[in-house]
Amino acid sequence: MSKILGMVAAGLAAALAVAAPAKAEIVAQVSIASQSMTVTIDGVSTYTWPVSTARRGYVTPKGSWGVQSMHKMTYSSLFNNAPMPWTIFYSGHYGIHGTTDIKKLGQPASAGCIRLHPDNARTLFEMVQERGPKSFKVVVDG
Repeated sequence: MSKILGMVAAGLAAALAVAAPAKAEIVAQVSIASQSMTVTIDGVSTYTWPVSTARRGYVTPKGSWGVQSMHKMTYSSLFNNAPMPWTIFYSGHYGIHGTTDIKKLGQPASAGCIRLHPDNARTLFEMVQERGPKSFKVVVDG
């Protein structure tokens, strides 16, 4: 009898494993060279947006990070209280956020953060918020 129960339990576990949804993953791949961000959702390239990374004299760090914190609106304490809507902080004071200086998107213009059009920053922020911060990874390359 215990052999039959073991087989039933194994079958039930296998059925539940198949029915469980795959872990949601959002990856923002940032290219400093092309000043663009490609957002991949569950392995599917979904958006490509222009960004602004660090201008001369500043640096946008290269590497891979998760979410440190998220804020619908924050202001830069380092740069004259500049507005930073839809911010996803990923490394210290570095984050992805919307900018009011949209005419400079597609070229280096920031003090190190990754700037997006506010509409795109909101889209990314809401996706990450909906799926949970642990679902997000930002990768910055050269």
